[in-house]
Amino acid sequence: MKKEFFEGNRKRFYESMKNNSLAVFFSGAEIRKSNDEYYPFFANRNFFYLTGLEEKNIILLAGKDGAGKAWEKLYLLSPDLMAERWTGKRLKADEAAELGGFANTGYVQAFDGEFHNCAYSGNYEYLYLDTFKYEENDIDTPVHLFQKRVQNMYAFLKREDARAILGRMRTIKQPCEIEAMRKAELITCEGITRMMQASKPGMYEYQYKAEFDYALGQHSPAGSGFPSIISAGQNNFCIHYYSYKGQAHDGDMVLNDVGASYDNLVNDVSRGFPCNGTFSDRQKLLYECALRTSDHMFEIIKPGMKMSDVDATARRYNFEQLKEAGVCKDFADIGTYMWHGGAHHVGYDCHDAIVTPETIAPGMVFCVDIGIYHEEWGIGFRIEDNCLVTEDGCENLSAMTPRTIQEIEDCMKKGLY
Repeated sequence: MKKEFFEGNRKRFYESMKNNSLAVFFSGAEIRKSNDEYYPFFANRNFFYLTGLEEKNIILLAGKDGAGKAWEKLYLLSPDLMAERWTGKRLKADEAAELGGFANTGYVQAFDGEFHNCAYSGNYEYLYLDTFKYEENDIDTPVHLFQKRVQNMYAFLKREDARAILGRMRTIKQPCEIEAMRKAELITCEGITRMMQASKPGMYEYQYKAEFDYALGQHSPAGSGFPSIISAGQNNFCIHYYSYKGQAHDGDMVLNDVGASYDNLVNDVSRGFPCNGTFSDRQKLLYECALRTSDHMFEIIKPGMKMSDVDATARRYNFEQLKEAGVCKDFADIGTYMWHGGAHHVGYDCHDAIVTPETIAPGMVFCVDIGIYHEEWGIGFRIEDNCLVTEDGCENLSAMTPRTIQEIEDCMKKGLY
């Protein structure tokens, strides 16, 4: 992404702020894993969306005066030659200008004092923060610690939800974001194809994962956009499975739910395939039901359709396929075979942190995810593709990844080794 993209995102955010407002965003901090070891740092997605920066422990402070004029200042880590010797060079002001378009920078040591002066200047009434937690017991991040200080020292500042504004912004993808997602799709296709071509009875799930990771590693250090789900046989009946310890036995289906990251944009693609390269009759029966349902959805999704109707329509249509196949007799029993919905938005997160829209609009990207789980037959899989809504319909961004029975079997016949 060019700096103009991030400058434009900040400009649009500032335009949505109330007059006489402040906004504070934190990149985030490292999370300790064990003893003196940390998990790899991962910048807050909204912070990155606004700044283009992935440096830990830095802060963006912005304000909008009574006349509607906005200002901003980025606070960086100060130089520390000893710390940088161990953990790498710290972001400098000229780099922040080049990557994110920042003209006004300082060091984090000055943030508390300068925020205090702003808060008590009498010029600001509102404070925008993104304090979202997925679950209440999630760990406190720098913004949550800051929020507690604000409540104690600056209770007169009225809280506003920055995440709501950014969620609406992130719902519609810009052309550069769509281009990045297309590139991520190509990389994901390479990884899934490699797993298919390497597959054979007796392979362990971690070996499939190694093939996928190898393919992604040839493009960038970014790798997967989220923890890969790769399972075989009975493990396919755990929807979010991350153990990679199982073994694919002859006749088992292999399920993968994976996605590469490119320029911080991710995708989310699922394919199911027989480890021996040939679908059994029952596998074909169920797979065709899911595939026809997926194809139908890509035929009807278009602007103006209700977002809630995507899951509902897919569920009803898949039931009709399963009913015709003699698998499910009554719609009331569809939950026996369809365990999850499949229309979550994708972008900077696999389950993108957007404001779920009532109706579909051009520029949205979400998954069409059709899963069938038949425990009695030991067959579980899903077909998941990424749907880009266009001006008059939609496009399957992941269509290049083998998805029909013929395409999958032909791909697997080529072999890898």
